[in-house]
Formats: sequence, structure tokens, C-alpha cells
Amino acid sequence: MSTLLLTHRACLLHDPGDYHPECPDRLRAVLTALDQEEFAELIRDQAPEASIEQLCRVHPRNYVEAILGIRPAAGETVPLDGDTIMSQGSAEAALRAAGAAIAAADAVMRGEVRRAFCATRPPGHHAEPSRPMGFCFFANAVLAARHAIAAHGAARVAILDFDVHHGNGSQACVEREPAILYASSHQWPLYPGTGDARERGVGNVFNALLPPGADGAAFRAAWAEELLPAVERFAPELLVISAGFDAHARDPLAQLRVREADFAWLTAEICALAERHARGRVVSLLEGGYDLDALAHSTAAHVRALMRT
Repeated sequence: MSTLLLTHRACLLHDPGDYHPECPDRLRAVLTALDQEEFAELIRDQAPEASIEQLCRVHPRNYVEAILGIRPAAGETVPLDGDTIMSQGSAEAALRAAGAAIAAADAVMRGEVRRAFCATRPPGHHAEPSRPMGFCFFANAVLAARHAIAAHGAARVAILDFDVHHGNGSQACVEREPAILYASSHQWPLYPGTGDARERGVGNVFNALLPPGADGAAFRAAWAEELLPAVERFAPELLVISAGFDAHARDPLAQLRVREADFAWLTAEICALAERHARGRVVSLLEGGYDLDALAHSTAAHVRALMRT
């Protein structure tokens, strides 16, 4: 069994405007990196659209309908806040990003593949149940976790988030849900200002804070000493990764000093944990990463580890 890559050209048509960091070129850089010969064994498929019913496992129906009802004219945009902007193609892109997460959960839970990577945008980990923010509209990682529980009977799902920003949306969606564990490493202080170590949910939330300038050794220690042991004790039946690569030393939106080798190390550790507890099942979703070269190389290192571990 190999690794599934889900993407869709509609995710390139979400265009928040010139100079916005969450731009279509991010996905182009990722797809170019994954189009090399070493990734020829990836099983490639098109991301479907999530259904309204699937989205409503996480978000209230009135919120879902409001977001999908925003369809700007060609060349126009509608700001939902200072950072989160919709263009004509945004609604379909958001549906495809959410649908990819759900389809990836289906594929790994059915045993069709052991791993899946969703090369999609917009990202999702800042989207709260009834609030878009931080470039995000729907909580894609939580949608994958809830789908695995509802459709496949998973008893425990872990969301592991190594984006440099705390996934306030993912945490808000699951912090009262003991069947889903949320573990995050993130720079502190930094947007969105959540993710204190004292935020524990119902004992299912684990946050590891990294100061500006923290390097790969500190990143690895946070996971090896704090977060991965918590996931190990939880013994999840599926692991969902919020794979943001903006902790990279070259990223313009933060000040950590993580490198490609550190992302590859953590990916391998997650896959090894999945082998022990989850029959190897890992779903990974692209989140942040805003230096195009760093994003491309980091994603390649991550997917390479998904394929080979």
C-alpha cells in the first residue's frame, strides 16, 4: 500500500489578492516539488467537494451556508476579516480542501492506503466553529477526525499540528471532545495569541510553546518530551497532521529556525507511532508555509517520510 496525494486545480483559483501571503503560488510550488521522479509512486487523485452534511459535523449549518453563499464577481474580493478574503473561486476551493481531508480519512480507514497527503488550500486550522480567520474557512483537520469517528467508528483520533501558529480553530472545535486529542507546537508569542500550555480542554489538549529564535533541537525536544508521549498514551486509531511549514527558518511570518530535516524527523516519528497504534494510518493536510522555496523543500521532505517510513 502506498501514499495517496489529493489535490485539485480549483484550489489554485482561491485568490485573496496581490501580495497576500496565502497565494496560489504556494500550491504551485508544492505540486512542482511533488512532480519529481522520486514521487512517481504516489497515488494521485482529485479532491472531491465536501457535502453540506459533512461540513455540519463541525460547523453550524447557518455558518456553512453563509460562507458558501459568498461568491464575488470575477476580479473582486470580499474580506471576512483583515486576513481572510474570498474571491470568486474561494468557495469551491474551500469545499475541495475540506473534501480532500474527508476523502483521505476514508482511504486510510478503509485500508486502501496507509498514508495520505492533501495538497490543498485554503488551510483550515484557524477556522473556529462559527468564525473564519487566519486565511481559513473550514476546520479541515477536525472534519477528517469527525468523519473517521462518524463514518468508520474510530474511537480515538489525534490531531498533531506543527504549524508555527497555534491552531486556535482546531482546538476550539475539539477541546470538549475526549475522543479527539489536539497537540500543537507553536511560536509564543505570535498570532493568534492562543495556545497557552495551561489550555488543556478536558485533558485532550496539549500545547508546547517555542520562543522566537527556537531551532530544530528545541522543536524536536518539544515533540519528543511533551507532545508525542501524550499522543502515545492516547493510543489513537488515526493520526491527522496539520502540516504547516512556516516554522522554517526562512519563513517571513514567524521567527523559528526549523529546517527540512526537522520536519522529516517528526514525520517519521508520527508514522512510527501510527504503526504502533493505528495500523499505520496517517492523514496529512497542508497548512501554512510562506517562503516558496522553503515550503516546497519542506513538503517534499515531509511526503518523502510519509512514503518511506
